[in-house]
Amino acid sequence: MSYPKRTAALASVAALAGSAVLMTAPAAHAEVVNVNYQCKTPIGDKSAVSPIDIKGVKSGGGYKITMSWQKGVSSSPVDLGKGAMNPSATIKLGGADSGTMNVTGPANQAVVPANTPIKINDLTGTYTPKKSGKVTFTAGVLTIKALGTTTTCTPTNSPGASLTLDVTAASGSTGGSGSTGGTQSGSGSGGTGSALPQTGPEDSAIALGTLGGTVLLAGAAGTLWLTRRHQTARVRR
Repeated sequence: MSYPKRTAALASVAALAGSAVLMTAPAAHAEVVNVNYQCKTPIGDKSAVSPIDIKGVKSGGGYKITMSWQKGVSSSPVDLGKGAMNPSATIKLGGADSGTMNVTGPANQAVVPANTPIKINDLTGTYTPKKSGKVTFTAGVLTIKALGTTTTCTPTNSPGASLTLDVTAASGSTGGSGSTGGTQSGSGSGGTGSALPQTGPEDSAIALGTLGGTVLLAGAAGTLWLTRRHQTARVRR
């Protein structure tokens, strides 16, 4: 093969390798979904609509899942003092997995005035894939415990999934539910979760893009070596 053809072939292989790496990056899709909650409270039934946002970021062998409410739901006829309200929720799993996972969070950090919508802090939990494929995460039942009472809010409008992750099960997994119990955290979006607005797959795509760039640089280095070798051979002749 002539020198120009060898150089062109090497560059093409490097470019294709980089493209292949980027194409295999796992996909993620998230969107804010309006959820119509019907709440059973100690003082009667109430309803509220809140946009729900669910995000996931890779964490060890699983994903840290954070569920956020953009509007308050339900209310209390009396003030709720600091630490008086404890929320938790379930998230429905679909697609390659099934069942539910739990998310929990801290008690209210400020007084909730009477007869005002209760703002739910971010709730978090850990999801460990048991099956590989696209898994959907959809808002489930919200539970609010306060002053010895329990309020249960159930979605009634069959909301769509707020998050879809393309996950890979750990080696040796045999399937089954991928849910685990929720783990309590702070605000859910602070501390180690400060990068949650970027999903884990996006971070993976960045890393894989860097790998693709490394492949291209290696191709360029090979081309430079071949050029110098060719020039040396011409001088010796």
